[in-house]
Amino acid sequence: MAEVEIKKVVTKKDLKTFIEFHYDLYEGNAYDVPNLYSDDVNTLSKDKNAAFDFCEAEYFLAYKDGKLCGRVAAIINNKANARWERKTVRFGWIDFVDDRDMSAALLKAVEDYGRAKGMTEVVGPLGFTDMDPEGMLTWGFDQLGTMATIYNYPYYPEHIEALPGFEKDNDYVEFKIFVPDEIPDKMRKIAEMIQKRYHLQIKKLRKEDVFEGGYGKKIFTLINDTFKDLYGYSELSDRQIDQYINMYLKMADLDLITLVEDASLDNKLVGVGITLPSLSRALQKCRRGRLWPFGWWHLLRALKMHKTEGVDLLLLGVLPEYRAKGTNALMFYDLIPRYVKHGFKWGESQVEMETNENVQSQWSYFETVNHKRRRCYKKVIAKA
Repeated sequence: MAEVEIKKVVTKKDLKTFIEFHYDLYEGNAYDVPNLYSDDVNTLSKDKNAAFDFCEAEYFLAYKDGKLCGRVAAIINNKANARWERKTVRFGWIDFVDDRDMSAALLKAVEDYGRAKGMTEVVGPLGFTDMDPEGMLTWGFDQLGTMATIYNYPYYPEHIEALPGFEKDNDYVEFKIFVPDEIPDKMRKIAEMIQKRYHLQIKKLRKEDVFEGGYGKKIFTLINDTFKDLYGYSELSDRQIDQYINMYLKMADLDLITLVEDASLDNKLVGVGITLPSLSRALQKCRRGRLWPFGWWHLLRALKMHKTEGVDLLLLGVLPEYRAKGTNALMFYDLIPRYVKHGFKWGESQVEMETNENVQSQWSYFETVNHKRRRCYKKVIAKA
């Protein structure tokens, strides 16, 4: 039986091979939503991704009988490790054919890299930061993926769980949320009450607010304050914030972004909801993740013409001291009529920690289905 050969990604050609393996493995899959090739290049290139200011990584390709059969990224986020007092090497961008030797060899490459760097555990799938997809799909394999999450074949978690030492580190849930025909009465009453009682107000953005008025920076500073206690989170740096302003806000439909401010505190930003039309079907039509020749048109139709029935609830954040005041209700008080106007039928919640009941409670106003679950695994590889 042929052995698995592991090769490190060294050249730009190797990186291209690394990225394109996913397109080959999932070609024709009805549920996978492939990344844009250019987005993966920007994320995985050390001279392009600002996360490399505090992260280090190596990428590995796996071959059998001379044929490419797997890939994985080994990532060390030094900022997150310091924040959470862990010595963790992350695995991400993991893909492999249904071959137990293959998955074992890929994860051994991550373990070996981690040990050489003084790490004591392997955790994943995770990216460089929380802004990257995380968690391996364990349920919901017949559901359409999203731009912000990972789709994988059902045999992936079976392989991981069969390997010695791997166990659950964190579980996530995702919800499909059906857009009501009108604002639910309870939500309307809460939203109208808190505007008066707590002096909260809705803020809609213009392009000049984002790029000249400083709101882009304010939004991601609030995200830092909101997400700081979530599993594995590392604070976004100024360089990362600049990148995400361009990534999320440059092409965004500002009608689908809602901010909440406290008028009694000089219009302090206290909540943000960044939502966008689902790009899942459009991305599936981008041949091998390319915008040309016709991929750009499918994305434009979804983003600007709203030629999709779904909306992705990409980033929702409320400062801790405002969560019990009904701030989320105020955001959706503004957004629901806009969803109805654009013809959206359902929304995707993205990943939420299984134990985060406060986040999940915000969907109590709606009809929902928990349609996907995913898991991050861990393995101890050395004594602390």
